[in-house]
Formats: sequence, C-alpha cells, structure tokens
Amino acid sequence: MAAMKPRTGDGPLEVVKEGRGIVIRVPLEGGGRLVVELDQAEATALDDGLKAVLG
Repeated sequence: MAAMKPRTGDGPLEVVKEGRGIVIRVPLEGGGRLVVELDQAEATALDDGLKAVLG
C-alpha cells in the first residue's frame, strides 16, 4: 500500500502564471488547497473587486 501524506493547508498563498492562465493556490483551514485558474480578464476583475473591498 502506498504511504499517505498528511494533507495540510500550511504554506504560503501561491500565484503563478502557467501558459495563458494564472493559477492561484490558497491553503485552507483544515487541510488541502483551493486551486483556481483564471484568465487575464478574470484576474483583473478579481483584482478590482479586492481593491474595492480593501480600500
């Protein structure tokens, strides 16, 4: 049987450009990661939305 590695959310938020997309990996409380791939327009809309909320 293969060894199971513990799934932890520890680690930094990661944002990388892969091909034409932008991949965001967000560590989650309780373990695991949320992985989202965005195109340039979606990333710009997310940026604008976060700036509006954060002031």
